[in-house]
Amino acid sequence: EVQLVESGGALVQVGGSLRLSCAASGLSFDDYAIGWFRQAPGKEREGVSCVNNEDGMVYYSDSVKGRFTMFRDKAKNTVYLQMDNLQFEDTAVYYCAADRIFYKVVVSVRGLEYYDMDYWGKGTLVTVSS
Repeated sequence: EVQLVESGGALVQVGGSLRLSCAASGLSFDDYAIGWFRQAPGKEREGVSCVNNEDGMVYYSDSVKGRFTMFRDKAKNTVYLQMDNLQFEDTAVYYCAADRIFYKVVVSVRGLEYYDMDYWGKGTLVTVSS
């Protein structure tokens, strides 16, 4: 059974930092691209970042580029999202997702098209306050 479990969400002040984790079981990072998505209250889900399972390249949405860093620890089967200089508009539930087809993940993260992913975590809440 595949499971993706996010953690690390919290209440943080504007300008602060958080690191989210997504622990995967039942799948290998060699076979699945992993993406981070988020959904703010009253808004549609949007892509944040993703990593290509073949070459490890990471891609970001324009809204987080330069502030967020995604990286993976293959030995721990965990991906991380380091979020710096958090802003009010970063408040959302953050989800990690996995799919065998990297194209689906990267175009969804970039907002070019939207595809459902093979697997989703249940999310972790990030709230940015003043």
